[in-house]
Amino acid sequence: MSHLSLRDLHNGAARRLIHWTPEDLLALAARFGIGAIFWLSGRTKVDGLLHVTDGAIALFRDEFKLPLIAPELAAHLAAYAEHLFPLLLFAGLCTRFSALALLGMTAVIEIFVYPDAWPTHLSWAAILLYLVRHGGGRLSLDHLLRLR
Repeated sequence: MSHLSLRDLHNGAARRLIHWTPEDLLALAARFGIGAIFWLSGRTKVDGLLHVTDGAIALFRDEFKLPLIAPELAAHLAAYAEHLFPLLLFAGLCTRFSALALLGMTAVIEIFVYPDAWPTHLSWAAILLYLVRHGGGRLSLDHLLRLR
């Protein structure tokens, strides 16, 4: 009679969990999950397609106050980045580059805007680092186009 150790039970369960959560599904969920966060944030800065609102500019002038960059420019750059990079993530196109760009944006937000929100920013960074490291997976245009 075979005696299964706790380690054997754990390892067997781990093998099943790995099988039930394929890398490509994780990459797809990561791309859409983090992309949605930035996309929705970008939508609050514009009206219409991509017209940056006066309210968004005021937000960068009065609350965000980034050093070395005019509030008008910062508002436009943030709004455009929060639209472009999520769209690329949704498609899985230039996934690593897009995730890296949003990781940089996350660092700026953490350092200069909301330093007390580090738990949220750390969770974003973890997802973005996964995408930087692993890419968009087989369910992406990167894979279809054979982009590494």
